[in-house]
Amino acid sequence: MSNTMVAEMIAHPTKPITGSDQFEAAPPIRIEKMAEFEGLIRRELELIGEDPDREGLLKTPERVAKAMAWLTRGYAMDVADVVGDAVFEEAHHSMVMVRDIEFYSMCEHHMLPFFGRVHIAYIPNGKIVGLSKLPRIVEVFARRLQVQERLTEQVAQAIEEVLRPEGVGVVIEAEHLCMMMRGVEKQASSTITSALRGSFQDDAKTRDEFLRLAYGHTTRR
Repeated sequence: MSNTMVAEMIAHPTKPITGSDQFEAAPPIRIEKMAEFEGLIRRELELIGEDPDREGLLKTPERVAKAMAWLTRGYAMDVADVVGDAVFEEAHHSMVMVRDIEFYSMCEHHMLPFFGRVHIAYIPNGKIVGLSKLPRIVEVFARRLQVQERLTEQVAQAIEEVLRPEGVGVVIEAEHLCMMMRGVEKQASSTITSALRGSFQDDAKTRDEFLRLAYGHTTRR
């Protein structure tokens, strides 16, 4: 984070970060709420039977507050800002696909992480977007409390609104710690969700091509 950004966050603790800086930086928690947040974490440690005054936990409330700001920074991000002016006129009508976009999110039910890969494709209708903007769009929605099903739809909807393409397809493959660490404790399970819009939903050949490209590979670990 640049010195300019740090100064801006201190001077304007409620002002959202925009543009490319928005993708790189955690949004500031309002300064007056940091002490309250840290107090809640301290009390949580007490409730689980820990001693928040022991050496290893002295700075834990501060660290957790900062970590949560980073993990949920999507609330201060906006699709229009992260895309910016990177939408271009282009007479291209074949599928554009970016595969294996890594993401991390937080399950809203247990506030435990889920993570995996996103595969995105669209068929342009006179406009294309800079390829790096697709992972940035994923980040806007992934860095919030989420469920995978909604995340999938939000990414598809955002791309549809930005480009008005002939079709959009999004597939997310994820592993959920709420299934792996608690409850059923099934470490090998994964969840796959998809959202299909326009020609990806209406045209069988387009849909089949997208799903074959999305699923017809070995995910790199």
